[in-house]
Amino acid sequence: MSDYIEQQRMRATASTGKEERKIIFASSLGTVFEWYDFFLYGALAAVISKQFFAGVNDTTAFIFALMAFAAGFLVRPFGALVFGRLGDMIGRKYTFLMTIILMGLSTFAVGLLPTYTSIGIAAPIILVLLRMLQGLALGGEYGGAATYVAEHAPTGKRGSYTGWIQSTATLGLLLSLLVVLASRYISGDQFEVWGWRLPFLLSIFLLAISTWIRLSMHESPAFVKMKAQGKVSRSPIRESFGSWSNLKIVLTALFSINAGQAVTFYTAQFYVLFFMTQMLKMDPTQANSLLIISVVIGAPFFVLFGWLSDKVGRKPILMLGLLLATLCYFPLFKALSHYANPQIDAASRQAPIVVLADPASCTFQFDPVGKARFDSPCDKVKTFLVKQGLPYSSQAAAPGTDVMVSVGEQKISGFDEAAMRAAITAAGYPAKADSAAVNEPMVVLLIVLLILIATMTYGPLAAVMVELFPTRIRYTSMSLPYHIGNGWFGGFLPTVSFALVVYTGDIFYGLWYPVLVTGVSLVVGLFCLKETKGVDLDKA
Repeated sequence: MSDYIEQQRMRATASTGKEERKIIFASSLGTVFEWYDFFLYGALAAVISKQFFAGVNDTTAFIFALMAFAAGFLVRPFGALVFGRLGDMIGRKYTFLMTIILMGLSTFAVGLLPTYTSIGIAAPIILVLLRMLQGLALGGEYGGAATYVAEHAPTGKRGSYTGWIQSTATLGLLLSLLVVLASRYISGDQFEVWGWRLPFLLSIFLLAISTWIRLSMHESPAFVKMKAQGKVSRSPIRESFGSWSNLKIVLTALFSINAGQAVTFYTAQFYVLFFMTQMLKMDPTQANSLLIISVVIGAPFFVLFGWLSDKVGRKPILMLGLLLATLCYFPLFKALSHYANPQIDAASRQAPIVVLADPASCTFQFDPVGKARFDSPCDKVKTFLVKQGLPYSSQAAAPGTDVMVSVGEQKISGFDEAAMRAAITAAGYPAKADSAAVNEPMVVLLIVLLILIATMTYGPLAAVMVELFPTRIRYTSMSLPYHIGNGWFGGFLPTVSFALVVYTGDIFYGLWYPVLVTGVSLVVGLFCLKETKGVDLDKA
């Protein structure tokens, strides 16, 4: 009899383990596909700027493309409120089934959307609206997936289980980069004409797979138990944010870990790509390939640091990641410049470019409607330097003074494009990065180091966010600070940083944004964030 009981116990354990693996796989795979949909736009921002913002100058078009990218992030907190409320009231499963359908259909529609040359201003308007629908969907996706997995996980394995959810963002980015590379290969020199649409159209197949998987999933046991006890919240938003006891936890979660984590993630996997292609003028295919290799190497560390947080606690790993980001971003990106484009790095050291001009004669060249004319010599000089991807610094001259450009020892008065080209060429500035001169192993190593910092702040995040809030309002409470952090602090990073670079001419100036955010998060986290490892979710 005892042998029979033991056999049944072993079967139940095996069944439980199999069910847990299915839950992790199903939740993670669906979230990978959703991140794939969302990140496609970032991977194709340079192409999209030409297709949908052709009515303005090149610099403004790219900033606009980044702003449209950020529009999806802007609405994510609203998606968190809408779907978080539904998730706390009707359940986790059906809510994030809704989010993936909305995301997949919006992405597919981008692949069908006519360009600016076909329908004019309507094209970018519709594009931004579709990006906002994607943002709403993603606002409900992450909280649902993280909560669902955490509420199925054993207490001592919550970090490692949710670490798989944390890796899905990187895996979604990896999938988007691979599909973009394949599309470039398939369409060849027609990629910017029609080939860019292929990755968006593929999303309809991913949507079908994800929907089928999620229909087979069961509701979270914690939610089922709470519903059976009649404890489901009737007003999750009011309970989450109308009570100071819970609101102060929401604010702590936002400013201590979510804002800082967001900028580490987007610095390592988005801004680094913009930096290599826009500032260092690397070949896009080579830059994408090196990022893919780095992502493959770095992705397992999301799970590793989630697992480690089960052993040593969430807070020590999160704080160490924020500290490394604050201290290391400038040296890491300067090293990246040296190894990715050694020619421009050497030229900028030996013959720095300086624009000496009356500040009143120079404008911040951001033209929202494409009607402004940047005709002053200072404007023309800076436009030329930005288009060439050349780093420069600005110095104020006396009022009324003509603009003066120094390239090392050589000085050029006024706007003289031919003279500037000759001086720049003589100083060794390349038109673009020499692919053969790129030190690929060192570039991969540096990107991996950036990704490792992101995995330290992101790997344990889902576990600590779930553990901070009670079951009845968990979906709503954790989703809003997460998506404000990632949607606003993280999502606007490429736009703000690139605009700062254009404004100053210093290719590293944009790094001040993530450094300041991680610094503030580090201080708030050290003093305000509590350790949550081991919290009983049924009692939380």
